[in-house]
Amino acid sequence: MGRVHLMYLHGRIYTCKYCQTHLALVEDVVSKQFHCRHGKAYLFNKVVNILLGYKEERMMITGLHTVSDIFCIGCGSIVGWKYEVAPDKAQKYKEGKFILERVKVVDFDGTNFWVSSEAQVGGSDADDAGD
Repeated sequence: MGRVHLMYLHGRIYTCKYCQTHLALVEDVVSKQFHCRHGKAYLFNKVVNILLGYKEERMMITGLHTVSDIFCIGCGSIVGWKYEVAPDKAQKYKEGKFILERVKVVDFDGTNFWVSSEAQVGGSDADDAGD
């Protein structure tokens, strides 16, 4: 196995809740209107320090998507997923973008996001497809 090289981000960032590995810049947030089974989730143009899992088809609130789970390179925790394919034309904007689950990251000011009583049980996806 090769040596792991971490990328360090500068500015306002999101980090892994478990190991504080840098994951994304605040400026790369595309939408804060997404939800997952643990609560809120954010859509990003770019994330770093992750490994991609296998592609799989997953039924979500807005329909069937091909996604890959994303794992923190620092500790191996699943922190979200990457949209690989969105068959529905209205969902194409998601392709190649990443979801970070808020419950699994720490905000740039050190705020943890915990599961709330409002967390959904079931599929994961955006509340509003019109982002």
